[in-house]
Amino acid sequence: QSFKLLGFLDVQSVPCARESVLYGSLGSLVVGLGHFVATSRVRRSCDFAVGGFICTMLGYWFYCRYNLAQHRIRQRMLKEGMRNKILFEGSSLDPERRQTGNERSDS
Repeated sequence: QSFKLLGFLDVQSVPCARESVLYGSLGSLVVGLGHFVATSRVRRSCDFAVGGFICTMLGYWFYCRYNLAQHRIRQRMLKEGMRNKILFEGSSLDPERRQTGNERSDS
């Protein structure tokens, strides 16, 4: 079963959505309770809790998506490097191939 937040955000299939909502709710709790302990104002504390949820959720969302994009870029570069290694291995274009005197005279 997939859980849809606000009817359109599928928390299970969207990367970073679950963690963002969880960290956002934790941030909301911390900011709301902290403000209530400091001021004893219920309505203002709820407003701060909602703001804390939004800020924490969006902050972690962007952080997680940035790290995910970096990971995918590194993964793509590694895959391309492995493909080139397999393609050029043993040929004259292989950068790791050490040429000896016999091979130079054959070319």
